[in-house]
Amino acid sequence: ATAVWGSQQANLFPGAKFDGVYGMWYGKAPGVDRTGDAFKHANFAGTWPKGGVLAVAGDDHTCKSSTLPSQSEYAFQDFEMPVLSPADVQEVLDYGLLGYALSRHSGLWVGLIALADTMDSGVTIDVSLDRHRFVAPPGFAMPAGGLGIRVKDQPLDKERRLRDFKIPAAQAFARANGVDRVALASHRPRLGVVCQGQAYKDVIEALSAMGLGLAEAADLGVSIYKVGMPWPLEPTGLKAFAAGLETLMVIEHKRPLIETQARAALYDLPAHARPRIVGKTDEQGHPLLSELGSLSVAEVALAIADRLPPGPHMERVHDYLSRVSAASMAAVTLAAEQQ
Repeated sequence: ATAVWGSQQANLFPGAKFDGVYGMWYGKAPGVDRTGDAFKHANFAGTWPKGGVLAVAGDDHTCKSSTLPSQSEYAFQDFEMPVLSPADVQEVLDYGLLGYALSRHSGLWVGLIALADTMDSGVTIDVSLDRHRFVAPPGFAMPAGGLGIRVKDQPLDKERRLRDFKIPAAQAFARANGVDRVALASHRPRLGVVCQGQAYKDVIEALSAMGLGLAEAADLGVSIYKVGMPWPLEPTGLKAFAAGLETLMVIEHKRPLIETQARAALYDLPAHARPRIVGKTDEQGHPLLSELGSLSVAEVALAIADRLPPGPHMERVHDYLSRVSAASMAAVTLAAEQQ
């Protein structure tokens, strides 16, 4: 990471042969932890406007090949590095290029989460260059000298520029480029589901498993908001999505990252316009979606099913949940017999 930090300094001195150098760091979650000091210093220092840095973190939610289950978003948040969360292989490419553009614009290092579900895959993707047309946020006021790395920068000046300009610049860039988007819109929304990365794929699979196509789910009042940058969460798009909802459900693996930001973003809305927010806990404050291991599709389906309106569709929903429950009981019985 220190070497990648040096790549952003190449154009600060005479003799540079190129317009800029872009860099990439990769490590699993233990590497993220051990690299924290370099990440903090390099992120405070900034990136070159024609360079940029992407830090790819390999997370292992269920501890398949690690000593501990991992979730690197909180570490990146502490380093004050924006985090991108791709949902599939196509988005690994798209968010990777987006990450460099975001890094150049904001002067920040950008983290990207890599999970086995997305990385251990083989699919056909679109690599055409016209997919990647990023725009600068209109009307964003840059400070004197811009946001890029500079010579003889002082620590408190770095902190002020990072908090007052760089992080807001990242949110403005995400807003201008539609990084967070409404993936399913209902004409009469009641239940809004907010999710990122792998959790988004799980939500789509859960609806399908319950026999609900996307069009039918929308008719039942279900809307989906897909977050591409879970930290720092862009609040304007979330507030627009949440308007008029009865319930906002945040579905995310491991500890809540989006949920806490969503509560803060929506707290000042008038009471009549603020939806109930559920996620790791339900409407009564009881545990709902686990922070342990990795959420199963069945867990996601059950949380959604309990908040669907009554109707003929519930027969299909209950049929799926009954099959899943029966299979779970059989697995528990088999395990007990083997002991």
